[in-house]
Amino acid sequence: MRIAATVARYLTGLLLFVFGLNGFLNVIPQPAPPPAGGEFMGALVAGNVLPVVKAFEVVIGALLLAGRFVPLALIMLVPIAVGVVLYHLSFDMAGGAGAYVLGALTAFLLWAYRSHLMPLLVSKATPLAERATA
Repeated sequence: MRIAATVARYLTGLLLFVFGLNGFLNVIPQPAPPPAGGEFMGALVAGNVLPVVKAFEVVIGALLLAGRFVPLALIMLVPIAVGVVLYHLSFDMAGGAGAYVLGALTAFLLWAYRSHLMPLLVSKATPLAERATA
């Protein structure tokens, strides 16, 4: 299990780091998206959202590759992975193999690191200041 989690962490980190950097450097040519997908991506570029997402991908990828703050990186990764998978399910199902791999790797890593993530699932949390006075 530990080896599988390490391999999945490295693969996910590498995927995010490479494709995050590619968003800035354009080294790997990307196929043209379908018309509706192109409009969606155009809106992300016009709203300056895509560069922020790509920067997050680079940071998350670096954290996963370094093995530092992995639970935090996974929490940051979830909305990106969901967005990528939903984009491909909605606009480009045939070209989404990498997205589906990212989704599966993310789900596996969330499960592998669940003991570190479970404390976040507190039904009624109180701020630290309130706990100190109680």
